[in-house]
Amino acid sequence: MKTILIIEDEQSIADTVVHSIEREGYATAWCERGLQGLERVKAGDCALVVLDIGLPDISGLELCKAIRAVSEVPIIFLTARDEEIDKIVGLEIGADDYVTKPFSPRELVARIKTVLRRLDSSSGKKTETVLPHKRLLIDPAKLQALFDGRKLELTRYEFNILSLLAKHPGRVYSREIIMDAVWGNDSPSFDRAVDAHVKSLRAKFREIEGGLDPILTHRGTGYALRDDI
Repeated sequence: MKTILIIEDEQSIADTVVHSIEREGYATAWCERGLQGLERVKAGDCALVVLDIGLPDISGLELCKAIRAVSEVPIIFLTARDEEIDKIVGLEIGADDYVTKPFSPRELVARIKTVLRRLDSSSGKKTETVLPHKRLLIDPAKLQALFDGRKLELTRYEFNILSLLAKHPGRVYSREIIMDAVWGNDSPSFDRAVDAHVKSLRAKFREIEGGLDPILTHRGTGYALRDDI
């Protein structure tokens, strides 16, 4: 049974969310504090996180960044903020969806199901990841990437960076997240290592199609794969 983690400091809201989710057959876990929730995520037994932005011990935005540094678990923000800039920031730092208070419990559950379905669908592709326009094909089993049918001659680190970015085209990954996902315990001591590998990746794409830049730079944030490749 999939466990949904709710990180919310208002018990009345948490009770409503827990009741709505459990009615649909999911297990739930509730954490009142953000750092407590982070430890639960690190345990690796959560299928999705419903995260309130306004937590008493840490900003939900900062917590999202911390979660993204250790896990790709889907995150749905639950917050009273409804300004567009808040939504953009939340999605750019790694959230999968965004629900504002006051909210319909049925809508929240529907969004949870949609995100989980999307995750199940992508995890079912064990040997390749094909982007929407099918120009880029990634075969993890062969450690091979093809662009327009031509093989990209990539190092292990270049391949792993491209594979990470290709999981969610358009999503911005910070240098810290890339380092943790690609290098793990062997992370370099400076984030320019990421910049150097991205520069090399771009050059190898240009060898196939001159002038193409498939990787977008978000200054001060990180990198994203173009979603129209």
